Amino acid sequence: MLVIKEYLPAVLACLLAMLCWGSWSNAQKLVSRDAPVAHFYRDYIFGIALMSLLLAFTVGSLGNEGRPFLDDLTQANVSRLLLALAAGVVFNTGNRLLVAGIQLAGIAIAMPVGTGLSLVLGLVVNYIAEPEGKVGLLAAGGAVVILAMVFGGLAYKAKDDDQGFDRRGVVIVLLSGLLTGFFFRMITSTLAPDLAQPAAGTLTPSTAFVAFSIGLLLSNPLLEGIVRRYIPEEKEDETADVNYTDLSTRQHLYGLAGGLIWGIGMGALLLASQPAGNAISFGLSQGATIVAVLYGLFVWKEFDGAPPATNRWLWLMGGCYVAGIVLIVIARL
Repeated sequence: MLVIKEYLPAVLACLLAMLCWGSWSNAQKLVSRDAPVAHFYRDYIFGIALMSLLLAFTVGSLGNEGRPFLDDLTQANVSRLLLALAAGVVFNTGNRLLVAGIQLAGIAIAMPVGTGLSLVLGLVVNYIAEPEGKVGLLAAGGAVVILAMVFGGLAYKAKDDDQGFDRRGVVIVLLSGLLTGFFFRMITSTLAPDLAQPAAGTLTPSTAFVAFSIGLLLSNPLLEGIVRRYIPEEKEDETADVNYTDLSTRQHLYGLAGGLIWGIGMGALLLASQPAGNAISFGLSQGATIVAVLYGLFVWKEFDGAPPATNRWLWLMGGCYVAGIVLIVIARL
């Protein structure tokens, strides 16, 4: 299997995760114009599961170090497999709320607020478990990210002042962040301390990712029903009667592509988690927010026609988020 041992290659892998995690939501925007979000998300989950298998039989099975995927799976401790599966359930619950928040508030707000809270919680949880990096810089980075979240909320409020401030979008993405802040620690705690020579019973990243994906697949039908019943994702009614089988091949492929892209990022992040440190690798990957905000602003034009105050808050939000990510990265240098 492929093993990353040095810090700088690990940072590059985290940057790849950042790019992938900041890009997948564009697929949602493409599909949800003409179909319910739940249909997109179903294909998105299938895409993640497919990528976990592709990585397992390529990156996770080639090379002379570590254990090949199938050998690792057969010797894995059941409790570790179940924990990786549970991480998939926790992530899926939080991410499903994030998708609903994107539909209500837009990419440019939902990603910074929800992912920002996830980043801060992830920093705390992962640093407590494995105190790597300069705690002062990590704390400063987390504090600046919190400030970016505040600016994001103010931008959303300024945008909607004329119509009345709808708090649902922000509340939903905050709930999302509370959940997704814990999944990364759950899954990385199942991994072998030394991936080049993994101890018996522990997991390699490929096996953990496959178990994680099974958690996604098992939990999604229940989550889909709950979210569609209690959270009004569609702003318009014209998509309400569209069935999953009514989607075009292109729409299904968009959903699968979104999941495949996210899965590439997850695989890269799991490989980078040890040489970069869990807190730093997870924190750096959350720079995906900046990528998503740029898409929301310049591709989807989510804030066209918004009052001038909105643009000021958005620039402050972006600047603080970038500063926070930089502080997190240099905390390990």
